[in-house]
Amino acid sequence: MDGADTAQRRPTITDVARLAGVSPQTVSRYLRFNGGLKPATLERVEGAIRELDYRPNLVARSMRTRKTGRVAILMPAMAFNPSRMLAGASATAQAAGYFVDAVSAGGGVQARSERLLELADSGQFEGILSLSPVLPSTENKLHQRTAVVISADFDDEMRGIGELADATPLVRMMEHLAALGHTRFLHVAGDAHFASARARRQTYLDTVERLGLESVGVFDGDWSGESGIEAIRSLPNRSRPTAVIAANDLVAAGVVRGARERSWDVPGDVSVTGWDNVAVGQFMTPSLTTVDVDLERLGSKAMAKLIASLSDTAPETNEETLFRIIWRESTAEPPTTGRPGHNP
Repeated sequence: MDGADTAQRRPTITDVARLAGVSPQTVSRYLRFNGGLKPATLERVEGAIRELDYRPNLVARSMRTRKTGRVAILMPAMAFNPSRMLAGASATAQAAGYFVDAVSAGGGVQARSERLLELADSGQFEGILSLSPVLPSTENKLHQRTAVVISADFDDEMRGIGELADATPLVRMMEHLAALGHTRFLHVAGDAHFASARARRQTYLDTVERLGLESVGVFDGDWSGESGIEAIRSLPNRSRPTAVIAANDLVAAGVVRGARERSWDVPGDVSVTGWDNVAVGQFMTPSLTTVDVDLERLGSKAMAKLIASLSDTAPETNEETLFRIIWRESTAEPPTTGRPGHNP
């Protein structure tokens, strides 16, 4: 079929199916949730959709099925910019043919639970994805018409919990640095109110003990660059580490600045690692070793659970890790004793 045949009218699922060489049911399944399709089939369907510029007719579907074609993402009053996670969730929903509304609910878990029930009872949404906890009693009050998935990745202050608080990459970074010959470490921690900061601190201490390393201390920081600078300024001359594990990239940038104030070369005298893979890190001098957090995938995975419940299919299982270590110029082998320029 020539795509020009549909130029005067809006293309349909049947047009997409004919061009892709599959059944309309296969295209419908893709639009609901694309898990389970063979890669070759997936490629043909996506190619046909692009060629025909096909967009689901949500109004017609709503009239036919009495469904709204809309889903909501519920989160606490935003304390940070959640754009990457929302982008992943929205892309997954839109690929399945749904409009997405992001709803912010202030007032804590009680208010958020009430807001969730209001959204469910409004009849405007087929499904609701909550990115933070609600009261256990809430789910018992939900009617069957609206699907709800609770993916509690943040607390009331949008602080990462659950999978986002996993500190496993820190273990791998320290093991690699130890393998390079590093033995003296410093950790500049984040705000202890955050589960992620507490997890990284405890993981650092556990790894130091397990590997038989020396820790020159844990500096209680607050996620700021200033705390990184102060951590280095506060070290006695005889307590210089060969590697600093910073709680995030901003703290790491402060560590690098503090090291330069003391005429320590990075990574010649001290290696530095961060966390979050903020865009500026790759342009620092030296570029910053860090942990990339795939927030888009986290949002997409949570939304996929909701779409699967709406389409009565099993969500696609994906064991890919949320984290990826990016090794850059700020880490290297430790200095040798007596190296020229090795200045305390």
